Amino acid sequence: MQKLEEQIAHLTRTVDDLSAVVARQAEEITTLNRRVRMLMQREGEREASGGGGAVFGDDRPPHY
Repeated sequence: MQKLEEQIAHLTRTVDDLSAVVARQAEEITTLNRRVRMLMQREGEREASGGGGAVFGDDRPPHY
């Protein structure tokens, strides 16, 4: 009986620890989603205003 009580206590502690990890990750995901939305909005506004862009891959800049 004592062994079962110890196992239950251990499992309860593990569940509590995992719950804290999941809660922390949920907060981090929310923050990251908010940042991605902000960056996408900023990029959309930059593109709409005709702002300069970055050169990717084999694209040649317009001054060539």
